[in-house]
Formats: sequence, structure tokens, C-alpha cells
Amino acid sequence: MGVRAEVNNHITERHFLKQSFYDLNHTDLEMVLHQNDLNHSAAAILFNWHYKKKEKAQCYEKMAKGSLAFFQNNFDFSLPEIDTVHESEDRTVKFLFRLQDNHRIETVLIPFHNKYSICLSSQVGCAMNCSFCSTGTQGLTRNLATSEIVGQFLQAWRWLAKNRPGEERILNIVFMGQGEPLHNFDAVKKACEIFLSKHGTSIGVQKITVSTAGYIPGLKRWSQETPGVNLALSLHSPFEEKRNELMPINIKYPLDEVLTCIDQIPLHKKQFITYEYILIKDFNDSPDDAQELGTILAGKSAYINLIPFNAFPGSHYQRPNMEKIEKFKEVLDTFKIPTLIRSAKGDDVLAACGQLNSKN
Repeated sequence: MGVRAEVNNHITERHFLKQSFYDLNHTDLEMVLHQNDLNHSAAAILFNWHYKKKEKAQCYEKMAKGSLAFFQNNFDFSLPEIDTVHESEDRTVKFLFRLQDNHRIETVLIPFHNKYSICLSSQVGCAMNCSFCSTGTQGLTRNLATSEIVGQFLQAWRWLAKNRPGEERILNIVFMGQGEPLHNFDAVKKACEIFLSKHGTSIGVQKITVSTAGYIPGLKRWSQETPGVNLALSLHSPFEEKRNELMPINIKYPLDEVLTCIDQIPLHKKQFITYEYILIKDFNDSPDDAQELGTILAGKSAYINLIPFNAFPGSHYQRPNMEKIEKFKEVLDTFKIPTLIRSAKGDDVLAACGQLNSKN
């Protein structure tokens, strides 16, 4: 039985002649080597070469001839290609990647103190159809494979090394780009395992955050299967009617059921669930909205991100003024819930939260 049949059967259907190396976590790779009577130590060598050193060329270091020939004959080491790059005045970078089937996705590098967070996409488009999000207007085309997720990270790092030498430090990973990550659970999980691997990029568990709109089938798998990374819930309204308008998923998976699922997730010491809240002018930005939000989150290990709405072509929503945003936060402060007002990054190149749309 060939490599393709042996490993990673859940990968999104693609017409590649070879298995992508970047679809395999370290355990997968060791298994492939074992099944083909090759030295499993080659797995650590390849992970170090392609993930730690982030080399693009074929690895010849410390590789036995048999292992080298096996990988040349059976594995594809290509990654998504950078189609276009947009640099914001605030140094945010938005990439448009072209995939092998010519579909496209967007990825964002967000700067802070000469370091970066990277906002990764998990799907081509999105099935959630949230009304405040430009990606939702695309609809869902397909899930990304693990290789297409980790490829965004590696290609962005290489772009930094070439274009901003000395700044190629991507310290945080957030799955908040295009798509609902828990709707593509298996590929996102495997990407996290690769990012966390001591043989690979060695990103810490507290440095990776996966966001969800409240997709309960994925949340039910979360506590058992996800390797300790952080979770963020796109909440956006504590009131069912308003949340239904903003997020149609709430009709099928109501907020109270979502919160019950999240309450059952075991948290590590000093670990919080982040609740994201888009503030929309004259819709969900009143003191009553803040009061109800504080009430439903009171007593939880919660952290709230307030995100002033970022406009995109075709949207009828508007951003509240800063005075109203600060008053909203003042109400939440009375509940002693840590709350941060997030500043927009990259909105001049449509790279801010809710603005990604690879069809624009």
C-alpha cells in the first residue's frame, strides 16, 4: 500500500501525484519511514531542515541514500505560492496565496515590536455566512489541507527574511483568517501539532489561538483532541435575535449551548477563553448589550477582545465612535472581566479583522 493510502486519509481531495511532506506531523512521518523499512531518525532531520531552519531546498544533510531516494520519489515539497503582497502603512502585511488548484486565500502578518503574529486561513471561503465578515460573502469552496495551512506560515516567514531581514520572528499564530477552523478540524489539529513539535517550529501552546463561531461538533472534539492551544469564541452579541442576524450558525447552535460546551473544556493554569466581540454602531454597542455580555460571562475564565467593526465593500454596518466603545468597556469593567479594545491593523489594505476576501 502506498504512502498516500497509508497516511492522512482525511486530507482534502487534490490531484497531486505525490504526498505532500507538509501534510504529515512528526509521528506520521516516523510511521511512513517504519513501514518502508527506513531509519525513523530521518523524520527529525527533515522536520529540523524544513521547519526549524525553514529551508526550501531538498535536504541532503545526514540522509541515507535510501531515505533520500524514497523522499524524492514519493513526496512533494511545494508550498502555496505568494500571488500578491499588500503592505499597510502600519507595516501589516497581507498575502494573497495561490494554491495548486488555482484557488486563493489571504493571510496576514500583524507587527508588534519588530515581531509578528500571523493570522492563518483554514478554508477557501467560509460556510458560516456571518454578516459582519467579508469572507462570509464568498461562501465555502473547500477546506485547506494541512500543507496549505503550515505553508502560509513558512512562506510568510521567508518573505520577512527576504524583505525585512532581522524581523523574521513570528511568535504568535491565530486561526482567525478565512474560514471556520473547527469546520476543518482534522487539518487544523494536525497543523497545530506541527507548529508545536519540538522537532519543528516549537511554537508554545499559549502562543497559538484557534477561533470559532461556535461550531459545536468541533467544540465537542476540542477537549479530547486539541493539543492544549487556546480557544477564542466569536460571540458578538449576548442576545439571540441579534446574534442570529450576525451569525446564522447561532440558529442551529444557540449561544447557550455553545457556552455550555466551552464551560466543559478543561483549562490549564492561567489559561483563559477569549471572547471576541465586534462592536457595530447602533446595533450591539449599547450599555444594555455590555451589561448582558458581562452577566453571561461573569465568573468564567474569560478574556474579552472588543473589536470595532472594520468596514468592507458592500457592508451596511458602521463603526461606533471611541467614546461609545470606551463606555461599553466601562460597563464590562464592573464585572472584573479583563477586557481589551483592539486597534485595527491593516485596514487600509483590507487586512483587518473581518475584511479578508480572496475574491476581491
